[in-house]
Amino acid sequence: MGRSRWAALYLLCGGALMIVLDATIVNVALPAIQDDLGFSQAGLAWVVNAYLIAFGGLLLLAGRLGDLIGRRRMFLCGLVVFTGASALCGIAGSQAMLIAARFLQGAGGAMTMAVVLGMIVAMFPEPREQARAIGVYAFVASAGGAVGLLAGGVLTELSWHWIFAINIPIGIAIGIGALRVLHNDKGAGLTDGTDVPGAVLITGALMLGVFTIVKPAAELGWTAGRTLLLGALALALLAAFVGWEARTRHPLMPLRIFRSRNVSGANLIQVVTVAGMFGMFFLGTLYMEKVLGFAPLRIGLAFLPVTVIMGTLSVRYSERLVMRFGARTTLIPGLLLVLIGLGLFTQAPVAGNYWVHVFPVMVLFGVGAGLAFPALMNLAMSGVPAKDAGMASGLANTTMQVGGALGLAVLATLSGSRTKDQLAAGVPQPEALTSGFHLAFAVGAGLVAVALVVAIAVLRKPADDPDAELDGLEREVTAVHIL
Repeated sequence: MGRSRWAALYLLCGGALMIVLDATIVNVALPAIQDDLGFSQAGLAWVVNAYLIAFGGLLLLAGRLGDLIGRRRMFLCGLVVFTGASALCGIAGSQAMLIAARFLQGAGGAMTMAVVLGMIVAMFPEPREQARAIGVYAFVASAGGAVGLLAGGVLTELSWHWIFAINIPIGIAIGIGALRVLHNDKGAGLTDGTDVPGAVLITGALMLGVFTIVKPAAELGWTAGRTLLLGALALALLAAFVGWEARTRHPLMPLRIFRSRNVSGANLIQVVTVAGMFGMFFLGTLYMEKVLGFAPLRIGLAFLPVTVIMGTLSVRYSERLVMRFGARTTLIPGLLLVLIGLGLFTQAPVAGNYWVHVFPVMVLFGVGAGLAFPALMNLAMSGVPAKDAGMASGLANTTMQVGGALGLAVLATLSGSRTKDQLAAGVPQPEALTSGFHLAFAVGAGLVAVALVVAIAVLRKPADDPDAELDGLEREVTAVHIL
């Protein structure tokens, strides 16, 4: 049984990696897609946005449905949708077809990704093994974006169609493996009632929220009346959802999971941290391309230190650190190293050298994120009852996606505005671009600093969080029955 559990873990993480890769692999291919299909600059953004809106909007719903109908079933359904949508993306010959297929791909990705962490927690109830398994998943969830940049650079050399077509054999292989290895859990069932109003409210709130975040960066502006109206409507839907969940008999998202300060704090920290870190992954890519003149493949290779260091820490050492020192104590120095890395990036010059000005940042990010994200994932699932594990898994993935969308929109807008002002003042383009990137990196560092303060002020050791302790006992007992 032990060997099959670890085989199931690597299979689940393989599926998650395929989903995470697709969120960034397309970025390297955007110029080729634009040339081939004739996208405008604003229209091209929707190749990314369509995926983000569907993915971020459906994670919570998919996670809860996994609890009700069975997480294995939800995982397999998501794989089918994602793989089929990837095939449609690969053969897309028009702008409309590609954007529609990317939306469908995001929906399949949400169905697949939402239940992975919940399945891992159920398979590994013993704390040490669970910490190690979550470390493997955390590496995939956080470092997959860097791997996507490298893979995108390689595949785009062949054709942009390959960045989508490569998912077809991988998705089929993972699906066959899942049928053989994953335990066929029944789920809680739908007989007690399904929270349709809650599902409509939260899906609408998240989709509209992500849409509001990504739309201004390319088209409207943050203070435009339409942006403010959409944002207010998203918040109103979210408030209505919380009010409904507090009084309905069979809630889609039981509010009891927020009783634990660690669960609530970890998700808040994750939103802010991921938003800040996007400054390095997205704008760092542009700095190397536009200022240092790196080719796409070289940019992908430049991110290898992050991937290797994160993988080593997450897979080999995170469980030892979490078990010995606790998730909170492991998280705090990780956030501090990420903060220092972003601070160093604010000093990257126009005539920068990779080994002097970029490589040290990559090392700090690799170590910092390798410490921080496994700890955050452990905290986000700490004390969650087994019956709510899919919901908590979907919530953890949602906060990561919303944080990424928020960081991309805010930091890109700030960087672009500063660059535009500098160009208008007669500053040469490389210096103007670098000035914009510096501002974004500084704001990103500020966001990570906020996350660090929240971690110190809000998070507790599990023994100091009575709600987490009680729920954790329930989860361990239920997980034994699941296995």
